[in-house]
Amino acid sequence: MFFFLVLVVLRGNYSSPLSLFCYSSSCYAKTFTKIMGFWNHHLRLLPHRKHTRLRTISLFLSSCRFFTTLKIFNGENGETVEEISKLLKHNNWSILMGSSDIIKKLNPDVVQSVLHHNQFSDPIRLLGFFNWSHSQLGIHHNLFSFSILAVLLCNSSCFPLANGVIECLIDTRPPSYMVFDSLASCVREYNKCDSSSVIFDIVINAYKKMGLLKEAADVFLCIKDNDFCPSLVCCNSLLSDLLKKNMMGLFWRVYDKMLAVNLVPDIYTYTNLISGLCKEGKVEEGKNVIVEMEEKGIIPNLVTYNVLINGLCRSKALDEALELKRSMAEKGLTPDSYTYSILIDGFCKNKKAWEAKLLLAEMVGRGLKPNHVTYTSLIDGFMKQGDVIEALKIKDEMIACGIKLNFVTYAALISGVCRIGDMEKGKGLLFEMIRLGLSPSSQIYSYLIEGYCRENKMEAAYELLAEMKSMNFSPTAFTFNAIINALCHVRNVQCAYNVLQEMVVCGVKPNVVTYTTLIKGYVHGGNLEEAMRIFEEMKEKGTLPDVFCYNTLVMGLCKGGKTGVAISYFDEMVERGLKPDAYTYGALIHGYCKDGEMKTASRYLEVMSRCGIKPNDVVYAAFIDGHCKEGNIAEALSSFEDMLRQKVLPDLLAYSVLIHSLAKNGKMQEASQAFIELRAKCLVPDVYTYSSLISGYSKQGDMIKALELFEEMKREGVHPNIVTYNSLINGLCKFGEVERAQELFCEVTTKGLVPNSVTYATMIDGYSKCGNLKEAFRLFDEMQLKGIPCDSFVYNAIIDGCSRKGDLEKALSLYQEMRHKGIASIHTFNTLIYGFCKSNQSAEAFKLLQDMIEMNIAPTNVTYTILIDHHCKLGMMEEAEDLFYEMQNRNLKPTTITYASLLNGYNRTGNGLKLISLFNNLLTSGVMPDEVVYSLMVDTYRREGNWKRVFQMMDELSLKGLTLKENVWDSLVETLSQKDQFSEVLQLLDDMEQQGLMLSSSTCMNLIRALCQSRHSDKAAKVLDTVIQFRWVPNCTSLNDFNQIHDQDNFQSSDSLSGQRALNVANLVEGFGKDYMFSLHVEKDREEVPLWPSAAGFCYTVKIMFLQSAHISCLNVASVQVAD
Repeated sequence: MFFFLVLVVLRGNYSSPLSLFCYSSSCYAKTFTKIMGFWNHHLRLLPHRKHTRLRTISLFLSSCRFFTTLKIFNGENGETVEEISKLLKHNNWSILMGSSDIIKKLNPDVVQSVLHHNQFSDPIRLLGFFNWSHSQLGIHHNLFSFSILAVLLCNSSCFPLANGVIECLIDTRPPSYMVFDSLASCVREYNKCDSSSVIFDIVINAYKKMGLLKEAADVFLCIKDNDFCPSLVCCNSLLSDLLKKNMMGLFWRVYDKMLAVNLVPDIYTYTNLISGLCKEGKVEEGKNVIVEMEEKGIIPNLVTYNVLINGLCRSKALDEALELKRSMAEKGLTPDSYTYSILIDGFCKNKKAWEAKLLLAEMVGRGLKPNHVTYTSLIDGFMKQGDVIEALKIKDEMIACGIKLNFVTYAALISGVCRIGDMEKGKGLLFEMIRLGLSPSSQIYSYLIEGYCRENKMEAAYELLAEMKSMNFSPTAFTFNAIINALCHVRNVQCAYNVLQEMVVCGVKPNVVTYTTLIKGYVHGGNLEEAMRIFEEMKEKGTLPDVFCYNTLVMGLCKGGKTGVAISYFDEMVERGLKPDAYTYGALIHGYCKDGEMKTASRYLEVMSRCGIKPNDVVYAAFIDGHCKEGNIAEALSSFEDMLRQKVLPDLLAYSVLIHSLAKNGKMQEASQAFIELRAKCLVPDVYTYSSLISGYSKQGDMIKALELFEEMKREGVHPNIVTYNSLINGLCKFGEVERAQELFCEVTTKGLVPNSVTYATMIDGYSKCGNLKEAFRLFDEMQLKGIPCDSFVYNAIIDGCSRKGDLEKALSLYQEMRHKGIASIHTFNTLIYGFCKSNQSAEAFKLLQDMIEMNIAPTNVTYTILIDHHCKLGMMEEAEDLFYEMQNRNLKPTTITYASLLNGYNRTGNGLKLISLFNNLLTSGVMPDEVVYSLMVDTYRREGNWKRVFQMMDELSLKGLTLKENVWDSLVETLSQKDQFSEVLQLLDDMEQQGLMLSSSTCMNLIRALCQSRHSDKAAKVLDTVIQFRWVPNCTSLNDFNQIHDQDNFQSSDSLSGQRALNVANLVEGFGKDYMFSLHVEKDREEVPLWPSAAGFCYTVKIMFLQSAHISCLNVASVQVAD
């Protein structure tokens, strides 16, 4: 029957409890009583989604219970209730009941009926009976028994006893809404002295006392009208507690409910309201509340003003906070110690410790005594500003005023000195603290351990960790995180991971900071596979990544060229409800720009803008850089102009971003133009601008221009930084000028700069490449002595040097160090594998390949190309082919170099068929042949006498702006010089003309020029006559033109031409006829003047770079442009 009744109401077949009551009125009372007992016992097990209707059932059944109880008096239970009621009139009722058979008749419904029947009796005696029945017989009272008794006790003003009953009721853990419904029913039935407000005050306070703030709020929120409304004092107290626990959602619901039930706010309500608004950063609204209070005649007190001052300090509105303090005096309020403490703390947190100290002086001047909180705020403020001396003076002043330093003060002091690396002072403060009888904690030890880690004194950090454990202080997540961060910082990621495992063994759960730090370590070491593995492990262990963690991985993947993989993590982040920020979008945009996918990058920029996130300088820099990389300078400049319009950066910095991107992508002419434009706008270039240009010229090998700019910046009073020196040192080392680089390296320290890991790495790489391993190792050791972390680049550079020298034993030793530190990268393995292949130690090379796979470092196409090339050189073509197929099975695309190695191998072994088959495979796979491959194929076809394919290859070569290798040209000319072969060539040219085929003018000219240069002028003349006859070259072309042009790269040369000879070249180009459109640009006084435009044709550009006239007055040929 119980389930039927519940089902009826849940399904809504009866419009009201009354309908259900009418339906069940014919049921027997005893049956209904059993249902009620079952209901009270099991109601909490019903699904929460039936909350509203269950409350309706609860209210209805409670009323039914009283009806039923009255009816029970005529039955068996009624007689028991009458008997108990008579015995309760006696003082020795408990003895009388214990000696009777009443014990056997007791049950929860009987107890409830007794309370109902004796509602006008002594409630204290009823409480005794209530407790006796439970303690003697273990009877579990029902919800209504508790409620009846609590109301009856309140009726008699026995509020402490009522509070005890309510606490016992709450201990049974009924849903809060059922507690409200039960009490509401009982108040209606039994409340005779208007104590409804008190009973609900008691319930809400009891919940609060037991730490059940949500349930306390829920009880209040159950109120439908003001019949059962708690007092304003109780509600204000509830608001205050919700604020302290930062339960802002419930805070606002309770406040709204207070207004809904017509509770008129007083000064305490308004103070809580201001505090809530300030907590959410709505300080302006908090200020408006003050105005509203005054309009309603409620005068804000000191506490109200202190709350608002605190809010202003938190929102960094320090001037307003001071002004509010001053306005208090006008209203007859005097700032107290708490007011000044708030202000001092606010100024310190905003790095204005000296202003805070002035407030302290003012405070003391007013006769107010600062406490340890005030002084500790000031100490912490000076420490965070790095002013240890002043912080220690405050500490001395604190002691002089008789205020004892407590744990918090020492924590601020130790944290501060450790932050600036003064570990001796930190350790001294620890001993001082212990001497004064203050016990240090895990937090104090963690500060010290973090300090030692930051100073890269890992041995001292581990000693302190052992001391900490010996004193029974358990390391916290903060402690382990400090060690992990330090190890990652020095690129010892493997040891950092070992610390993570130790952390778990110690029972400390790694948090999101732990995992993020480790992921960042692997990302910086280039080990993206391991970074992703840690990320997945983190989720498996129940630690959910936050936005910062996702950003760390996404940025690493995009930087590592795995933007596609990064997108999957971006999508996962969004699915989890996390909001990507400017850094997330910036990383993706940078990744796509780097990959040349500018349209996709633009699409994510649109998504970013729709989400209300403004592009920052990083995003604009990515777009400018991407367009520069693509050679699309117009779009790069468009992005730059947009950045200027949006005022993302000041004009100087915006120009610096543009110049940096142009220089980085080798567009030095455009970068120089931007630099000139910058100066024309009266902007003064800074060190970043100069360094970008110097870096660009250094990368191009134009060290004269780079060093000129270096001297210019010093003359302009712009001091070079370590980045400037690193760029110059790198450029000099790259082009073998290591001694000059060493001079600059020594100059760094004399200028007050500190060489960093990049400086050392560049010099080590330079010495390694030029074979000076002694100096390389000296710098390597010096780095470690100075505590500068040796990253994978440094190790790889010196391993490369050892491999070049053939010292593979030393190279392997360094590799083992890298493995121990967890920084062995793909470049390390490729360098070692190349070294072993060069030394013909194939077994060792393959062992390294297996090591890579075991360490989850995937071999790249470079790895396989090294091994393939090695086997090809040994003539082991079957093994090379196996590696070639294995490479493709791993979804690694062979490069031009891979194909060139195999083609050379087939060429050496004389396997022409496989050579040609592989070349065709190269073309179908979309790989672009280079000069090496074309030269090889031309030579192969030459040997076979297939002149048609030779000329086709040469045509393709010319159209792509490539040239044949010199030895191939020599072989080609030597073959052509043979009478029979030359005749075949002439015949082939004739056949081609008859078939409507033609050679490009470039191929014709290259062939004629080669014959001229090899002193076969007669044969050159015959070829020239033939190609003029076929109109493959202009009619005006003569052998004299080829004697004047000595460029070896399709009009690219560094030969000096006089102005007249430059015009001869122009005339030659002009003679190409109406089927082509040429324009020769000549440079005069830094201006390009177009000459000789002609008719339309096909498009390619032939550049004649660095052709300078023999006389100053002569023109310089800048380029020959052929356009469609």
